[in-house]
Amino acid sequence: MIALVLTGIFMIVEVIGGIISGSLALLADAGHMLTDTMALALAAMAFQVCKRPPDGKLTFGYQRFQILAAFVNGLSLLLVVGWILFEAVSRFFEPKEILGETMLVVAVAGLIVNLISFGVLHSGDQDNLNIRGAALHVAGDLLGSVAAIVAAIVIITTGWNLIDPILSIAVAALILKSAWKLVKRSAHVLLEGAPEWLNVQAMQDRIVASVPGVGEIHHVHIWGLTPQQLMLTMHMSMSSGAGSQSNVIRDVKRFLQDEYGIGHATIEVDVDGCSDN
Repeated sequence: MIALVLTGIFMIVEVIGGIISGSLALLADAGHMLTDTMALALAAMAFQVCKRPPDGKLTFGYQRFQILAAFVNGLSLLLVVGWILFEAVSRFFEPKEILGETMLVVAVAGLIVNLISFGVLHSGDQDNLNIRGAALHVAGDLLGSVAAIVAAIVIITTGWNLIDPILSIAVAALILKSAWKLVKRSAHVLLEGAPEWLNVQAMQDRIVASVPGVGEIHHVHIWGLTPQQLMLTMHMSMSSGAGSQSNVIRDVKRFLQDEYGIGHATIEVDVDGCSDN
């Protein structure tokens, strides 16, 4: 909410400064801050929605909403990159006069606001894709402010206005890399992919080797409501001489929680072969 209020207020200031000065770098950053304001509002709403308890329609609850928010934020960043590149190319063919002094004042103020917002967001959980998405938006603003300051100084000292679109393209390239990574990671979660760091076969082998009573494991499915809330279903056969079935299942669940952070596991024990074959 702190980042949302700061970004929303300064977005208006930057739009006015960009129009007065004629700077694409400022207008590009203002456009980015507009998407940031919406992105931060969406992120804040996601945290409120995900607190709602499970119900008859969404039996897993609303945790996945924050991943959806991260995905939408990533897509909006890609749109901003496209707009910046289009405007920058246009400036090469039709250069515009830029008021360097006005541009510099607004850019410095923007840098201060973005540093505060980024510091607030960076202090949060960086493994949370919703927070990371919001932080990436503000980081893009931060880079935009730095680029605008550099461009303003060059324009004031040399009068070379083309530095404005050139640096805008450089910032867009940096935003593109982070935006694509965010879209890719959030899409992976939405598609219920296994955690990227997890080797499923190696995990199966470790369970068989480490938990007494486990014979063979198959039909393993691992996904997450969020990257922090992992879930698993699997089939398991018992080894000869195994103890109580419930004790073996309990030991496997404890192993999954302690070693892999999988807090919700559903395990079907096969008797006389797999029932799904």
